Amino acid sequence: MDILKLIGRDKELFKNDISAYESDLKKIVSNSTFLVIGGAGSIGQAVTKEIFKRSPRKLHVVDISENNMVELVRDIRSSLGYINGDFKTFALDAGSFEYDAFIKADGEYDYVLNLSALKHVRSEKDPFTLMRMVEVNILNTIKTIQLARAKGTQKYFCVSTDKAANPVNMMGASKRIMELFLMRESQSLDISTARFANVAFSDGSLLHSFNQRIQKKQPIVAPNDIKRYFVTPQESGELCLMSCLLGDNRDIFFPKLSEDLHLITFSEIAVKYLDMMGYEAHLCSSEDEARELVDTLPKEGKWPCLFTESDTTGEKDFEEFFMEGETLDLERFENLGIVKSNLDFEEEKLNYFLESIQEMKESLSWAKSDLVELFHELLPGFDHKETGKYLDSKM
Repeated sequence: MDILKLIGRDKELFKNDISAYESDLKKIVSNSTFLVIGGAGSIGQAVTKEIFKRSPRKLHVVDISENNMVELVRDIRSSLGYINGDFKTFALDAGSFEYDAFIKADGEYDYVLNLSALKHVRSEKDPFTLMRMVEVNILNTIKTIQLARAKGTQKYFCVSTDKAANPVNMMGASKRIMELFLMRESQSLDISTARFANVAFSDGSLLHSFNQRIQKKQPIVAPNDIKRYFVTPQESGELCLMSCLLGDNRDIFFPKLSEDLHLITFSEIAVKYLDMMGYEAHLCSSEDEARELVDTLPKEGKWPCLFTESDTTGEKDFEEFFMEGETLDLERFENLGIVKSNLDFEEEKLNYFLESIQEMKESLSWAKSDLVELFHELLPGFDHKETGKYLDSKM
């Protein structure tokens, strides 16, 4: 599958930047030890492969998904082969006591990269999944930073999101709050991060569902009014590696908004994808019509599609990678920008947030409104868009 063609581009975004710094990257990686948390997700696998192919002295990968971890190893062995360094994977939850024991037993890594996250806007639909988002995106980040610091790690990288810039959903806000905690922790450990666009065809993404729908002989569904920037899985790995190894303390890397980064709708990609698969997109007017036609249209070389306007909670009208008032470095790299972050945080508010979350957890009782209100305490300008409609209620 030609992902670049599907997302409207004809060249790799960071090729020149990677080429310019390749000798530095190889030298650092080959002389260093790494731990990748959440390494079996789409971005995590991409980062792991970028590190592996530069022959690290030690590369350990942790992820909660046993099956994805197995596929990661199979993929690496089949595409990259073997290295002399110590390469191991561990099916662990970074929030568990088993992870604590794992770090206690070794834990000596020059670089710790945290790619674990609850990334879906739909995860805010109920208070329980929303609390899990707080646990993974914020609390586990704080925990793994503190464990890394205690073991003498020299650099910690954590992935953020473009949705953390002026967030309108709880997922983006959770990452913005995470950035506030990163700033606090960066006072005693070097930390860098990255905000970037959607990763094309990543696990669980709408584009990934196109593959699933074809295999299951189901209609293709996509919004036709939302334009997004996309990076390939490899580009996501390159961006994270550059930020981790070349970024200064508190740096936030992001893709430059240039002619090389193409803005495109999900429905446009769906049409391109179907064409690549040998089908013509057939537009339907309802879910029922799309379901009915899926048994007959493919035989005619067509595929039923339902393209609609988006009306679900948390959808942002446009993407942005930085906010007003943030200091930018747009000169160091060709297609990478850097926010030279000095994000202000209030110690008392951060402590109040953690205490409030702990009280909710201990009581085993909280409402979504409690968490929304708490988020507003830390992010007064947080513009939460609640429509009462969620993606789980749509085909």
